[in-house]
Amino acid sequence: MIFKRKLYKEMLEWKVNSRGKSALLIKGARRVGKSTLTKRFVESEYESHLIIDFAKCPREVKDLFDDISDLDYVFARLQVIYKVKLIERQSAIVFDEVQKCPLARQAIKYLVEDGRYDYIETGSLLSIRQNVKDIMIPSEEHEVVLNPLDYEEFQWALGNEVSIPMMKKFFDERKGFGDAGARGEMRNLRLYMLVGGMPQAVNAYIETKNFEDVDTIKREIINLYEKDFIKIDPSGNASKLFKAIPSELTKNASRYTVKAPTDGGRTSRMMKSVFDMQDSMVVNLAYHANDPNVGMALHRDGERFKMFMADTGLFITLAFWDKKFTENIIYEKLLSDKLSADLGYVYENLVAQMLRANGHELYYYTWPSETSNHLYEVDFLLSNGTKIEPIEVKSSGYKTHRSLDLFCEKFSSRVNKRYLIYTKDLRKDGNITYLPAYMTQFL
Repeated sequence: MIFKRKLYKEMLEWKVNSRGKSALLIKGARRVGKSTLTKRFVESEYESHLIIDFAKCPREVKDLFDDISDLDYVFARLQVIYKVKLIERQSAIVFDEVQKCPLARQAIKYLVEDGRYDYIETGSLLSIRQNVKDIMIPSEEHEVVLNPLDYEEFQWALGNEVSIPMMKKFFDERKGFGDAGARGEMRNLRLYMLVGGMPQAVNAYIETKNFEDVDTIKREIINLYEKDFIKIDPSGNASKLFKAIPSELTKNASRYTVKAPTDGGRTSRMMKSVFDMQDSMVVNLAYHANDPNVGMALHRDGERFKMFMADTGLFITLAFWDKKFTENIIYEKLLSDKLSADLGYVYENLVAQMLRANGHELYYYTWPSETSNHLYEVDFLLSNGTKIEPIEVKSSGYKTHRSLDLFCEKFSSRVNKRYLIYTKDLRKDGNITYLPAYMTQFL
């Protein structure tokens, strides 16, 4: 199935506003649907199009970019090879998996300057960055990101285009759905948590309604990512860091300890693996803000972070990797709202995914108690104008929020809105907004 994606609108704006003066570079993790979305876009928005998949194109096609001094010849050969007639300013050329042909990416500067056609490139950020050593990076690129399907896109895929706009209206008015309505919306959200936003997994659910089939797809994607990490780090440490994400979050520690799941090694080498993982867009990193204030990037602790999966559906499968599907009780627990407290990190991963999908960088803050060895923590920090907005995440309807209260006392002059994200209906209590997890998408 081809799913409706929000990025399509942004791509259309690029086409109208750029008018051929820049190429569009679509970044994203593998299997998030970059190629499918691009194919749909060029089929709908251009008179004709030509898609070059550099992962499997003929050798002759790659060789054309060794010498682009005669663009008339290059375009003529491409039209003959792909049996497509290109029309000036009415056609698009797609460089799919552009990292497989660095010289084609370098040629973008001159192709855009030529101005005859529009150009769209796709690839994972990690692969793109690793294949630019000997080329000149074109400045004529407009970069956009395609993430896994967000919660609204997931609802669109299920044929529901009504619930989220209504939910946004309730959020803006700070009104709840009532207990019964909130339970229904949480049931819908838990389905999204189980399936996730990877297009193949969503498609499997829509076609079969069978969670075992969905889980099989997700395991294939995780295996693919693990092989990618082995390629970038033959020592295996990147793969081990990836597989340890659920266990590290379970510890409730103040940071991801990179040496714990690996064979050790120099911190600098470990951190390179972490940054490569971040570039792959398979994971989301939340950094410790040493000074929680607007401009948190200025006080980011680059070696103190938490690591989340970019897709919560994959996270759930990874958390129970050693269990066969028939023994994997988390599907039953999530659907029946019996997720035990020690699995609350699933909600933390979901909130991280929703905040990133909304364009937020992820930060958190910890500080020690003055009277004990206890460490207080605010799960996420958002910057809004001249103020910050702290967030505490609960995996249940619990309303205790000691860390949130102490943080707001400690930094009272900096704090505006404050949120406790949990599993019940929206309500206000003093300065705190108790926000149901499904409304995180509006922050």
